[in-house]
Amino acid sequence: MRTSLKSLLALALLSILALPAFAQERIDLWPNLAPGEMERSDDIDPQGGQPARVTTPRLLIYTPAEKKTDACVLVIPGGGYNVCYYQGEAVTNAQWWIEHGVTAAVLIYRVPRPNNAPIYQPARQDAQRAVRILRANAERLGINPNKIGAQGYSAGGHLTLITATASQTPAYDPIDEIDQQSAAVNFAIPVYAAYTLDDGADGPNANGGFGAQLLMDDLKFDEATPPLCLIHGDADIYSPLGSVEIYRKLHEMKIPCELHIYQGCVHGFMNWNDNVNAQSWRDQCLAWLVSIGMF
Repeated sequence: MRTSLKSLLALALLSILALPAFAQERIDLWPNLAPGEMERSDDIDPQGGQPARVTTPRLLIYTPAEKKTDACVLVIPGGGYNVCYYQGEAVTNAQWWIEHGVTAAVLIYRVPRPNNAPIYQPARQDAQRAVRILRANAERLGINPNKIGAQGYSAGGHLTLITATASQTPAYDPIDEIDQQSAAVNFAIPVYAAYTLDDGADGPNANGGFGAQLLMDDLKFDEATPPLCLIHGDADIYSPLGSVEIYRKLHEMKIPCELHIYQGCVHGFMNWNDNVNAQSWRDQCLAWLVSIGMF
């Protein structure tokens, strides 16, 4: 009896560690191996929340106790495509969304960067698949399939932009009926997005973004590009001029877009409480969702 009790307690502890606080459900993205992977393993770090190797990407679903909208925000962490910083950037923000009545889904995507492909390619496949899974499960999750958006940070902001602007370019071959769903998001919120300008394709901008052009190879701005709300700090090593240029492009296309650049704020500014002028950035995102009819 004592051994059985210990076993039950151990299983309970594993279950708690497997899902970060408040997550109601875990959904693995791929039924077997993810595209190009040779193994399937549970390789995230539940306590550190910053795994440097993920082969089995998944969604963590967060449902508010009191829903105020049927929209859903896919929260995408950063980490330079070398780690997936899901606890510090994604889980904390998912909890903010559910506290405000919005369903959130954290994307834990594959890292590190591949050797013989664009740095974002496995993560992009995971993001497209994640959007399709949310849309396929919309009724069960109590969300509107036409109110699914993405909010990402740093490399996750870049992944958010690719997901939003290039959804009509398939990232992988279909594997099941879920892939009949659209991979297009209905809104997007890139926060201090990295890798948007050609002088910083895989790192900080060499010239502060001056004289650079948008990386049109991965930011397609196709016909399904949705409204965007761009958030950046003007002291960011990943130049805010990337967000400015994206705003300019969307304005030309007559796609609704909002831009907030906070004076004196560095990369990852949401992690510092001394940025007095930027404390309301999350509220700005929520107000924007209301303005475009998603809340």
